[in-house]
Amino acid sequence: QVQLVESGGGLVQAGGSLRLSCAASGRLFSLYAMAWFRQGPGKEREFVAAISRNGSSTYYADSVKGRFTISRDSAKNTVYLQMNSLKPEDTAVYYCAARYSQLPSNAASGGQYDYWGQGTQVTVSS
Repeated sequence: QVQLVESGGGLVQAGGSLRLSCAASGRLFSLYAMAWFRQGPGKEREFVAAISRNGSSTYYADSVKGRFTISRDSAKNTVYLQMNSLKPEDTAVYYCAARYSQLPSNAASGGQYDYWGQGTQVTVSS
């Protein structure tokens, strides 16, 4: 079992940057594929980005491609989401998710992940 704790959210102006972190407790972090999802006000949860167990493969939602970067540091048991050129529509609660297996072909499906963090709020002002 793994516990996930997100941090790094906050209030930023449009065009600014934030870096989210997700710290995983427990062992065998390298055996988990990781992902970020978000849920904006009045919206359903949506996929943002995913990364394979060894970090060699990454996937992004079209809405964030070219602006967001997902990465992981196995020595620190942490996955990151670097968010640049933020837009007001990026405002959401961002959740970290973990899957005890390789990244699935449908990495964008929340049902594929076994563990979730509590979320961190990101607010982008115009």
